[in-house]
Parts: sequence; structure tokens; C-alpha cells
Amino acid sequence: MTDPRFPPLSDQAAFLLGQLGAYTSGRFGELLAPLDIGPRHFGMLRLLREHDGQTQQQLGETLGIHRNVMVGLVDELEKRQLVERRRHPTDRRAHAVYLLPAAREVLTRAQETVRRLEAELFAELDTEDRATLLRLLQRTAASNGLRPGIHPGLTHDRMRPC
Repeated sequence: MTDPRFPPLSDQAAFLLGQLGAYTSGRFGELLAPLDIGPRHFGMLRLLREHDGQTQQQLGETLGIHRNVMVGLVDELEKRQLVERRRHPTDRRAHAVYLLPAAREVLTRAQETVRRLEAELFAELDTEDRATLLRLLQRTAASNGLRPGIHPGLTHDRMRPC
């Protein structure tokens, strides 16, 4: 007999979200590996696609990450020849970060990876169920103060190691 104070973990939404989140994160990393990027690189490249030419400081503020973390992330992308730093056109003390042509190709392939992953994850859901799930997740994320399009794993404000 099950104690009602301790329902099975598989009946608890928070557990299932955590389980799916961990699985999805690992699977996404596996699928991106052939592109020589990880999930955090993908997030940064997506941000740059929308805000190409911003300073490292501006990008760090948008992502909510410390400048040292931002420098390391840009260094990694620069080594892979996906971005380059250039002197900022109006502030000689700052560097702007720009996508290189190779990054646009990587982004196209990575976005296809996202589509494949979503198809894999939600294969058992029809189009209507997928749309409903997406709306519910968006509402839940917003009501918990998560910033749209910014993964909390990069930021200092939500994800703290246990």
C-alpha cells in the first residue's frame, strides 16, 4: 500500500520536469557534439545571431553571466573560428563580438538538431498536445521569473549547485 504522503515520483510533475530536463540536456549535448559545440555555445551563437556586434559586456548583461565567464565563452568560440572580436566602433576600450560565416552554418545545423530532438522527445504527442504543452511550459517559466530564451544554467541568478 502506498503512503499518500509519499506519492510515486512518476506522479510528481516537478520530478518529471527534472528527469526530462536532465535527459534533454544530455541528449542535446550528444547531438551537438559532431558540430564541436555544446549547449552553452549554441545559446551564445543564437544570442549573437540576434545581437551581432555587441560588446562582451552587453552580451554578458543580456545573459546574466559574469564577465569572466563571458570572456571564456567567447574565447572558446573564437578558437573554433565561429566568432571574432573586433574593436568597438565607438568605444576604443571595448571589443565587439561578431559571428563568422562558419557560425551561421553551425547554427543552421544546430537548429536542425533542435528540431530532431523535439521530434524525438514529443513523438507520442500530436500537434495539439505539443502546442498545449509549449504554452503551459511558457506560462510556468514566466511565472517562475525565468527570462525567455535565456537558459538559467548560464546565469548566476537561478541555478545554484546543491
